[in-house]
Amino acid sequence: MQWRALVLGLLLLRLGLHGALWLVFGLGPSMGFYQRFPLGFGFQRLTGPADRPAAPLGPSWLQPPGPGAEAARRPAPRRPRPGVCGPAHWGYVLGGRGRGPDEYERRYSGAFPPQLRAQMRDLARGMFVFGYDNYMAHAFPQDELNPIDCRGRGPDRGDPSNLNINDVLGNYSLTLVDALDTLAIMGNSSEFQKAVKLVIDTVSFDKDSTVQVFEATIRVLGSLLSAHRIITDSKQPFGDMTIKDYDNELLHMAHDLAVRLLPAFENTRTGIPYPRVNLKTGVPPDSNNETCTAGAGSLLVEFGILSRLLGDSTFEWVARRAVKALWSLRSNGTGLLGNVVNIQTGHWVGKQSGLGAGLDSFYEYLLKSYILFGEKEDLDMFNAAYRSIQNYLRRGREACNEGEGDPPLYVNVDMFSGRLVNTWIDSLQAFFPGLQVLAGDVEDAICLHAFYYAIWKRYGALPERYNWQLQAPDVLFYPLRPELVESTYLLYQATKNPFYLHVGMDILQSLEKYTKVKCGYATLHHVIDKSKEDRMESFFLSETCKYLYLLFDEENPVHKSGTRFMFTTEGHIVSVDEHLRESPWKELFPNERGNEGGKSVHRPKSHDLKVINSSSNCNRVPDERRFSLPLKSVYMRQIDQMVGLI
Repeated sequence: MQWRALVLGLLLLRLGLHGALWLVFGLGPSMGFYQRFPLGFGFQRLTGPADRPAAPLGPSWLQPPGPGAEAARRPAPRRPRPGVCGPAHWGYVLGGRGRGPDEYERRYSGAFPPQLRAQMRDLARGMFVFGYDNYMAHAFPQDELNPIDCRGRGPDRGDPSNLNINDVLGNYSLTLVDALDTLAIMGNSSEFQKAVKLVIDTVSFDKDSTVQVFEATIRVLGSLLSAHRIITDSKQPFGDMTIKDYDNELLHMAHDLAVRLLPAFENTRTGIPYPRVNLKTGVPPDSNNETCTAGAGSLLVEFGILSRLLGDSTFEWVARRAVKALWSLRSNGTGLLGNVVNIQTGHWVGKQSGLGAGLDSFYEYLLKSYILFGEKEDLDMFNAAYRSIQNYLRRGREACNEGEGDPPLYVNVDMFSGRLVNTWIDSLQAFFPGLQVLAGDVEDAICLHAFYYAIWKRYGALPERYNWQLQAPDVLFYPLRPELVESTYLLYQATKNPFYLHVGMDILQSLEKYTKVKCGYATLHHVIDKSKEDRMESFFLSETCKYLYLLFDEENPVHKSGTRFMFTTEGHIVSVDEHLRESPWKELFPNERGNEGGKSVHRPKSHDLKVINSSSNCNRVPDERRFSLPLKSVYMRQIDQMVGLI
């Protein structure tokens, strides 16, 4: 019974603190989560009874858009107004927990010493090296490392229904392939050259493996293309990464893999691809006709790069047709898409619309395709999608840091009505602040990032699903995902505020403390008790370690080249080149929308491999966006209150 007494005592103490705030500062918590929740998530400024509108039942996140909400919402990205309290005050009252009014400024707004930055950079590099070396020693040529047992892992041949494994592992040395450009970015030319030769000499896609088209595309195809571009870049920004007698072998391999994925786009009445193919035989006879929006609509970057390097329109054509087919199925009322669709009928099987699993990278690739290829229709689709997201998924107060109601949050809704369908978010949604940075909505990105970081601060990891109403995880595992790190890195590049270096240090230290095992880094099975699963997914090396390293490596060539580089959804680096914006086959892309009305749409055939010189580079990106905004202290208040309460 001692723990109950302790909890009761802490609760009474906190309620007493809240009462003191009401009396002394005229400030108090939003009692948002219904009356059964004693503590709210957000804090707000008090207004008199005459100024306050009638409050809805429950937090504003639970409220659907009201009548006229569509017209009332601004189509342009929100720009929060200045708040009323400085960060030192809020740090003392909330995040500082009695440590003094200067603790917040010292902890989060002060300078990050160069020596500490170098130490964290080396720690991130060491994390990658430890995982990579153990994979090569104990797992290669298998796909993944089991870091607890120090053994390799490949496809689950005994259980073809084990999609969690078989969708990803194709018996093609996945972890090695996925990590190629990380080696280059860290400047390890000797190991990069050795790894490339190993891939060329040992990896084959002529395997009886049934893999998910999306995973094979972003992890394998994307990495081969990225490494090929690094090798053939005449400027060699990462040091001498050239390969003696290199004859475009990685590009040939990418072409071979893509051709093996093409059957997924055949015999589908909508143009939306099947989710899986067998690399030897094509689409399995018992293949599922249902696929997620992100899986089918996030192939355009890799397929587009391949087409433009080869001068072969086939791959971009099928990927772009899939995007247009999905886009044509969005709701006429809300402009939203669902998360699961039938590829033959075009009917939505999953009507949930959100920013996480099933939809995340679809939005990401609308913008990144425009950045790479300059096709205006991609930007138009992204802008329309972003408006719908703001109109129907964003809940809470209009401004991030002032006003009535709860802090902003993006929820899961019904694609047709915009009504809330559940009260959880998943960890994949943590990518969205990074995408907002690329779109120029930095202020809103700052606010949303604070929410996910607050969850990380509580658990030392991001649970796969978090219930924001119950303030507790719904799904408890953490597979070393990179999305929060990615957004942290991009926000630091946008703001140069040392707060994000502190965030990165927290993440690094948590990973070292809770996930490091004998032969690598292991998935957390349970973010509360920190029990582990024996798996280290390839994206840990290709993304998580890479973004952490770049966060602390200010002198990296990625940063010295201005806005020349972009990252794919798997974290593979791609230079933004002028010739990637040249498509001699534009006449093949009329404003058709897939196979509408059951009409057959001609697909060009893939011709023989033809290499286009890929050494030309430029330093221009569309819109000429430059992110040099300082992180205003008012936003630090929002971060602090979230970290202090959640």
